[in-house]
Amino acid sequence: MVLTRRIIPCLDLKDGRVVKGKHFEELRDAGDPVALAQRYNEQGADEVVFLDITASKEKRGIIIDLIRRAADELFLPLTVGGGIRNLEDIQQILRAGADKVSINTSAVNDPSLVHRSAGRFGTQCIVVAVDVKRNYTMKDGATPIGLKDGRTCWYEVVTYGGSRTTGIDAIEWVKRVEELGAGEILLTSMETDGTKDGYDLPVTRAVAEAVGIPVIASGGVGALEHFYEGFVEGKADACLAASVFHYGELTIGRVKEYLASRGIPVRL
Repeated sequence: MVLTRRIIPCLDLKDGRVVKGKHFEELRDAGDPVALAQRYNEQGADEVVFLDITASKEKRGIIIDLIRRAADELFLPLTVGGGIRNLEDIQQILRAGADKVSINTSAVNDPSLVHRSAGRFGTQCIVVAVDVKRNYTMKDGATPIGLKDGRTCWYEVVTYGGSRTTGIDAIEWVKRVEELGAGEILLTSMETDGTKDGYDLPVTRAVAEAVGIPVIASGGVGALEHFYEGFVEGKADACLAASVFHYGELTIGRVKEYLASRGIPVRL
């Protein structure tokens, strides 16, 4: 059976609004999340991701209210991430109507959270978001990845919205979270985030080849062919994008028609 490839718009949230930046910085307003999500629902998105990028305890109420509003309006899977620290947070988000949760920093700080949450809610609910950046200083045990310019680097896992390095090799980390029960990997490269130059294909491919669970490519879409490259060269199972959809440069229908014309199986 040929699995259809998914197109997923991502809505980064700050104070209840959608924002978009570059290299995780320079955020600008992009609209109301529920209205945008409804638009993507109508355009034929396969899923929608809400990421509360500045999540903190006092903002939890905002995101729960948003999830409820969105879940009432949408007829497609909703993944929610940002500031999730424990099983209670996950339960609250799923109860509000989300289908999956995305955990990142808290998974790095306490890998057992992946195992415990998968055991309690099911692996299909648990997405581990992995933010990475290139490190050109090779170290023992790191997985070398060759780049198109001939250089070699390894990819380091970063946390807290890209502000903290961890010393953790991305390839080893994705293998570990798969063993712990993650159902999916949401991979974002800081190198390409917001650049519109295309996905970071070397690390996307390396991650996809390292695990047996679906990998979502994220960070850097600026043109139709970038989606195609994400699936073909990056071997991703899903392609996520933000600004090209938020600002109307591309529609999901247009992306899917293009992919179908190039032989990529998509749900039209």
